[in-house]
Amino acid sequence: MATSFAGGEMAKAIKHLQAVVQEIDEPLPGVKRLVLADQDGWRLPAFRPGAHVDLHLANGLVRTYSLCNDPADCRRYVVAVKREDAGRGGSRHIHDELRTGEIIGVSVPRSGLAFSSEAMNIFIAGGIGVTPFVSAILALEREGRTNYVLHWASMGEPCLIDVLEPAVKAGRVCLYNTLEVAPPDIHSLVQGYGEEAKAFCCGPGGMLDAFEAAVADWPEERKHVERFTPPKLAPTRTARPYSVVLAKSGREMEVAPEVGLLATLEAMDADISVSCAGGICGACRTRWVEGPPIHRDRVLSPEERVHEVIVCVAECAGPRLVLDI
Repeated sequence: MATSFAGGEMAKAIKHLQAVVQEIDEPLPGVKRLVLADQDGWRLPAFRPGAHVDLHLANGLVRTYSLCNDPADCRRYVVAVKREDAGRGGSRHIHDELRTGEIIGVSVPRSGLAFSSEAMNIFIAGGIGVTPFVSAILALEREGRTNYVLHWASMGEPCLIDVLEPAVKAGRVCLYNTLEVAPPDIHSLVQGYGEEAKAFCCGPGGMLDAFEAAVADWPEERKHVERFTPPKLAPTRTARPYSVVLAKSGREMEVAPEVGLLATLEAMDADISVSCAGGICGACRTRWVEGPPIHRDRVLSPEERVHEVIVCVAECAGPRLVLDI
């Protein structure tokens, strides 16, 4: 397996590998599907249902996408990318410039979805927002588990329906073509599966807002939201300068409130990957050893925040933030 290290004389943990773009197709106009594989045919690192990877593109961009193949198939990674003309450039690069046979960097998969083993798992998706749930549904189907349902709203034909054909035939996918019918009532929908059900949602902002309102009183372990675009964070008017320290090199720099942690780390040429820059993808997840940080992300659980921080949106509550990099 071809791997890439961040540099230095001592070997560091593998952060991303070099993969070949084995196939590209367009299952629906405006959506490109990429099949990525190891250059020498080795198995790729295993991943959990609903996991993400970062693609390190030739133009220097790093973009995060959900894996859309069965986690049991580690000979390849499959991602689906909708072209966003008004986006930040990653999808346009993939649609216009990326070609079969090209070598790109791919991060080790991270995160994933934790299902309920007994109660119903409710997946709610809008358009391309189905991607975090595709690998999850493939895994559930392979395991013979039927305690899930996908409610999927799309303007016209859904984009990855061919992959989910067994689930559709089994009656576990409810499609809403919003050109012909009203989108689902999220509040009524999530209330209809009992008090132990777990709900997951990914889609446009209006759908996510409705979902978050519908499950506002649910315990955190029963709900999961994935966003395409970061929510706008309110400025912290009481922020004070602090020092950020890179533990492995000892380098230190003051973080001015008007500059922020991410820009300071970039000025230090710190070994981090950044994708969303808004606290929703987890690409810049970093361990911290002194702080404590002020967490402003939508990625980490309370348990994970004890040791990790999403540096693209974090601040520090003390005079020093020491990162384990």
